[in-house]
Order: sequence, then C-alpha cells, then structure tokens
Amino acid sequence: MSTATQMQAAVLDAPHGLFRLAEIARPIPRSGEVLVRVKASGVNPLDLKIQAGQAPHARQTLPAVLGIDLAGVVEAVGPGVSAFKPGDEVFGMTGGVGGLQGSLAEYAAVDADLLAKKPTNLSMREAAGLPLIFITAWEGLVDRAHVGAGQKVLIHGGAGGVGHVAIQIARAFGADVFATGSAKHHAFIAQLGATPIDYETQSVEDYVTRHTQGRGFDIVFDTVGGATLDASFQAVRRFGHVVSALGWGTHALAPLSFRAASYSGVFTLLPLLTCEGRAHHGEILREATKLVAAGKIFPRLDPRHFTLSTTNAAYAAQSDRTAAGKIVIDVDAAFAATQ
Repeated sequence: MSTATQMQAAVLDAPHGLFRLAEIARPIPRSGEVLVRVKASGVNPLDLKIQAGQAPHARQTLPAVLGIDLAGVVEAVGPGVSAFKPGDEVFGMTGGVGGLQGSLAEYAAVDADLLAKKPTNLSMREAAGLPLIFITAWEGLVDRAHVGAGQKVLIHGGAGGVGHVAIQIARAFGADVFATGSAKHHAFIAQLGATPIDYETQSVEDYVTRHTQGRGFDIVFDTVGGATLDASFQAVRRFGHVVSALGWGTHALAPLSFRAASYSGVFTLLPLLTCEGRAHHGEILREATKLVAAGKIFPRLDPRHFTLSTTNAAYAAQSDRTAAGKIVIDVDAAFAATQ
C-alpha cells in the first residue's frame, strides 16, 4: 500500500532486464503540469525497443519508469493550469522517453499541453490505447499530407496500431482507402472500410494497376519502414505524397523524384524530447475526442488484462506478436478489479 508521498511503479533497471514493482516518490506537479492518477497505460512497440536497449532516439536513461500513453483522472494541478481541474478524466502521450516518467506508475506529473479530456464513450483502457497511434496517424495524414475527400490513400500495415487508426482517419476525411496486410488481416481491414491488398501475393505494379489504373495513389502512408518505404515511392502518383513513420535507413529517391512526388517523415516523440510542439499534441487529441464521439474512430484492444505486477507478462505478449490489438496495462488496482 502506497503512502501519501509514495506510489507503486514498475521500474526497469537496465536494458534486457525485467520490471520490478517498487515504491517510489509520488511526483508533485510543477508550473504547467497536471498530476494524473493513472488508470491505464498503453504498451507500444517502442516500449519494447527501450526495454531492449534498441531505441537511442528515445533518449530514456535507465533505471526508469516506462509507459508512453496513459488515461486517468486529474488528482491536482500545478500553478498556471486552467484547462483541467481535479476529477477530470484525461488521456495523452505524456512520458516514458526523454527522461520523463512514464505511465507505469500510480501517478504521473505531466505537461498539461500534452493532455486532452478523455472521450466519454471510451473506457479508460480504450483511451490509454489511443494517443501515440492517433497522433502518429494524424500528423502523417492531416498535418503532412493534407488528406481530403476523393483522394485515393494507401496505408501500408493497415491492421497495425497506427495503420488501423490511419484507415479510420482517412475515411473520416472522405478519402477512398486501400491498405496492405497479410490474408489473415483482410477481414479486419475490410471491416474498417478499406480495400485490403495482399502484399505477399501482389506486386506494387499489380495493385497500382488494379486500384488506380496505373496512375498511383494520391497519398501513401508507410507504417512499416524498410523495403515498404521503397514500395511506397513506386506506388505514389505523380505529384503525390509519401509519408512514413519509420523512414530510417538508406533509400533510393529516384522513383519518388521521377514522379515529382514529395516525402514527409513523422517523428511523434519530438515534442516530448524537445518541448517544441507539445500544445499541438493536445490539439490533436481533442480532434481524436471529436472523432471518437462521432463514432468514426475506435481503437482495437487485445482482450487480455494485465496489472503493474504483471507488466513483464504484458511486454512478453507484445513481443511474441500474439496480441490481437493494443496491449493495455490496468495500473490502478481498484480500477483493475472492476474491469
């Protein structure tokens, strides 16, 4: 049982290690911060990379409390905060990188700019599964590519975390959406309203010819990286736009250049690491709340339940690729008992 000045947290001491449940100091919100009693914490692939010591770009020194996404209830507000008050239900992408405490703890003091009111028609668990994937998809499709009605949009990795939300955002903006995925994911992709493309049996030329009469897609959003980004350069139309959330490595730009197409990269962590653009993250999540309320966005969650004491099992479930949707950890013990 934690005291008024202490809290329980899952602490990772070193790369490749296991999380341990520990009592640590409860944070006090500073100017511009909100103290959130964390109800649920979403697990992202990046969390696993940090655990494995394979994410230097996340700039998270260990030991640390990980957890990028959260949903919870405002416990207190620091000086200068007027947008939130105690009792507000909130969600956000708030820490776990750049030396910031993450959401695998009973409480987190976070920058108020990074938060938004939780959609009333989502549970805490569902809300905790949404921030990083929604922000990434929104920045790519809306901020960079300016998705709009009537466009043909191709989402690579349409059944993935970012991919399935990107499909829903593009459709909400009136686009005609196509998405690559393996055959076992085609029913889910179709359920989201996109036309599934089997990348394992169809070449880029095949599906560009079939779905765009050889013209190419107006927007191609790559959520996979590597060779898939190269395929994106071949699938985009002349003067079109390619966006990637994993645009690392070395790529030949000739296919893109010969189409006079443009490219944008999305680095969702940047506001957390630099403090620049944090208010925009809050703005994006307010847009998420509107779309969720309108029934146009819904996150897919894995049905299994984990708690702080079973954090290692949650990470194992994310790692072994058995998850049927986003893995979410129930942080608040009393909350978890009711779920």
